[in-house]
Amino acid sequence: MTRAGFVTVLGRPNVGKSTLVNRLAGTKVSITAASANTTRHAVRAIITADDVQVIVVDTPGLHRPRTTLGGRLNAVARGALDGVDGVVAVVDASAPLGPGDRAAIETMLRCGHDGGGPSLFLAVNKVDRPGREAVAAQLFAASRLVEELAHSLDCDALVERVEYVAVSAKTGEGISTLLELLQSVMPESPFLYSSDEVSDVTEATWVAELVREQLVRKTFDELPHSIHCRVVAFEWPHVTVEILVERESQKGMVIGRGGQLLKDVGTAARRQLPEGMYLELRVRVEPSWQRRDDALDRFGY
Repeated sequence: MTRAGFVTVLGRPNVGKSTLVNRLAGTKVSITAASANTTRHAVRAIITADDVQVIVVDTPGLHRPRTTLGGRLNAVARGALDGVDGVVAVVDASAPLGPGDRAAIETMLRCGHDGGGPSLFLAVNKVDRPGREAVAAQLFAASRLVEELAHSLDCDALVERVEYVAVSAKTGEGISTLLELLQSVMPESPFLYSSDEVSDVTEATWVAELVREQLVRKTFDELPHSIHCRVVAFEWPHVTVEILVERESQKGMVIGRGGQLLKDVGTAARRQLPEGMYLELRVRVEPSWQRRDDALDRFGY
């Protein structure tokens, strides 16, 4: 008998969701960066061990949107909760619980209902940063917040269904415990993906995301939010990635003085690509694309 199912990971921006998903998968399936909302799509990591397959869905961070894109990212995160077998709300052990954490926990609780619904987990991440006392205090604060929100939603019975796990996606602490818990709630089912697959991300999308990851890491302030990358030509070994920005001034920032920043981005991205692949980068202005429905539709958001 095999078991398989879906688990969605949600939380506010910068709590380490993508790093956590990568650690659970044992390989990189989602790009990571310190900038908020680096993840823009629901990315599925496929974890197959013996007779159990867990598909872990990484989602954009829940936040108060300031653009049309931001609203769509929230919709992607909430849409990834439909019909799943487990939900993991992630909070940061080293930061006070704020409105974003409340929104994530409330969203998790709304997925459950008495006698049914997905299994509910709350992962306190980044436990490698504070001391043990601080981690214990955060676990307590998280449990009190769960109780408060469950009461406000008139679903007090859900409190007993939430399981708490202290983890560090960076060091791996607690990851095996979390994975075992997720595996334990998978329903009887044939495998939903081939056992040798690790992600549902296409090769073209992955190349574009690797380029965007490096751009996000090497640019500052609001520029990362204004960048979109897409593959416009892919004929092995040549791949062309178009980098879109919203203003002409941003184009110069992405290229850098003498083209150096763009060169550095290409070098860093190529290190993660198959040997022999040739990567060409182009930069183009797409005015105010974050706020235009037509552009967001074309870009797949």
